[in-house]
Amino acid sequence: MRLYVLLFCLGLAAGSACAIPARCPTSPAAPAPPAAGDYVLDFEQLWKELGEGYVYFDEKKLDWNEVHRRLAPRAREVHDRNAFIGLLEDTIDALHDAHAGLRTNTAHSFRLVPTGADIWADFEGERAVVTQVRPQSAAARAGIRAGQEILAIGGVPVARAVAEHLAPGASADPTARGWALRHLLAGRHDERRSLTIAGRPPRVVAIIDQEPGKKEPSTSAPPAPLQARRLSAQAGYIKVDNSLGDDSLVPAFDAALAELASCPALIFDLRATPSGGNTGVAEAIMGRFVREARLYQRYELPGAGFSGRSRLWAQYVTPRGPFTYEGKLIVLVDHWTGSMGEGMAIGLDGMGRAVVVGTAMAGLNGAVYSQTLSKTGIGFNFPAERLFHMNGTPRHLWLPPVRVDLRGQDDGGRDAILERALMLLSSPPR
Repeated sequence: MRLYVLLFCLGLAAGSACAIPARCPTSPAAPAPPAAGDYVLDFEQLWKELGEGYVYFDEKKLDWNEVHRRLAPRAREVHDRNAFIGLLEDTIDALHDAHAGLRTNTAHSFRLVPTGADIWADFEGERAVVTQVRPQSAAARAGIRAGQEILAIGGVPVARAVAEHLAPGASADPTARGWALRHLLAGRHDERRSLTIAGRPPRVVAIIDQEPGKKEPSTSAPPAPLQARRLSAQAGYIKVDNSLGDDSLVPAFDAALAELASCPALIFDLRATPSGGNTGVAEAIMGRFVREARLYQRYELPGAGFSGRSRLWAQYVTPRGPFTYEGKLIVLVDHWTGSMGEGMAIGLDGMGRAVVVGTAMAGLNGAVYSQTLSKTGIGFNFPAERLFHMNGTPRHLWLPPVRVDLRGQDDGGRDAILERALMLLSSPPR
């Protein structure tokens, strides 16, 4: 098996246009133009690496050889980097996996899900129904709400748009259809989005995203990795702000926990972690909630053992810090809880240390490995290890024990998931 640089659940495939610097088009020094045939060689490398290392083919209704037959001729016709990136994106998109992607993009690339998305929707039969809208997002400002049915995307009926976006033969796969729906709803960086919402009569909603190239006002201080406050005398609250890959989160979390140590209950909010993180940061935080080493997640590396057998193991969290927080712990999750955020949620649940409240999470597959194409230097990531809850449920299929349906509950700035957590804290013990 090839040696890769292992990036456990970094969530690089879950970034937005500029949420992760490595995912953004860069300008400092343009690489030398590839020589004739380099694009072909790099396409072949990508196809082969994914064919050998991607570990979820058994869940896909996909003929990987057919993907090669369909797309390889384009590699011989490519003459510029942007067109080649488009070809690589089409190749990876054939996997219908939001945790696989390139570490670069173009202005015409699709925003990545979940970090770059603001609408989560699923098919209910043949109806495309919004299940969550990211708070304070462009979609929320446009009036998109959970429970609405989407009839068309950019004027194209949903069923047709999804079928055209999928690789041939994949339109019967519910998982692939959901992937395509959310991909299309996220849209491309350089295109306006509009949705037709069911009603009497149906209405067309234009979603106004930030203008391409427009920068947010700069601030002198970097953004804080978390928010923390007391909700009441009984409950503290800590929210991670998409910083699970940032080592500075650990001392910030320690400081917040010290301030809230006297609270009998703590709400730990992982709903803003779409870009994942790394196990070192996550395990350091989870270590503040256990008194002894505890198993929190199971792994499988297919084909790495004797005669192609899988390697199986489980990972421990070990105690850390000057004290263990032993109060009641509630973890909040939603569709923007991604990758390592998902790992923390299943870990705290699997250790019996927390009650997890919210919606289904981002459902990102496995642990991500990273590789670089030898000629163009373009990096890509893909799931190469399977991950499981300690009870054996695949992480991407696990659901929180306390589910919250947001339909009819996301108007007027309401936070129905936090409300449900507070209700749990105020309920008398059984």
